[in-house]
Amino acid sequence: MTAGKLMVGLIVLCGLIAGVSMYYLQVYHFYKEIPATGPRDVMVTTLDGDRTPLPHGDFRAIDANSSPIRYRACFTTDIAPAEAGTTFEPYDKADPRVAPGWFDCFDAEAIADGIDAGTTRVFVGQRNIDYGIDRVVAITEGGQGYVWHEINDCGDKAYDGTPLGDDCPDRASFEKDK
Repeated sequence: MTAGKLMVGLIVLCGLIAGVSMYYLQVYHFYKEIPATGPRDVMVTTLDGDRTPLPHGDFRAIDANSSPIRYRACFTTDIAPAEAGTTFEPYDKADPRVAPGWFDCFDAEAIADGIDAGTTRVFVGQRNIDYGIDRVVAITEGGQGYVWHEINDCGDKAYDGTPLGDDCPDRASFEKDK
């Protein structure tokens, strides 16, 4: 074997190891399953601005410290989307984030299709659960529920460098309150 072939082999091997490592870190390593703790696992904001537990079962969730938008949860509920719409604050422009394939209860494409078809309604779970990040709760007509994090307008501005404006909370005081 010539030195050139050995060098090419080492480069290919290093690239393969790096690729497999990055895939593992992104899909498995950073995520951890969140155990169910009770009624407060799924909270929704009412039309009055109060937060209240949503009756649910079969709760499963994952999260990662590496990003505030990696939270995903699935649950079941007896609350119909139309009934929830009379009580809970709606969330506009929801866009479910794709979950790792091994977290099979959360299918972002199917949730988005349900939102587009009107069979899934999305509500505010908590505004600014982290600076610029909202927690949203979706409920389907079939009794399935989903939770994920959305970047809100203030978050978009903060992350792209646009001036925040008066409608965004003060980031310094927000971080101090946490």
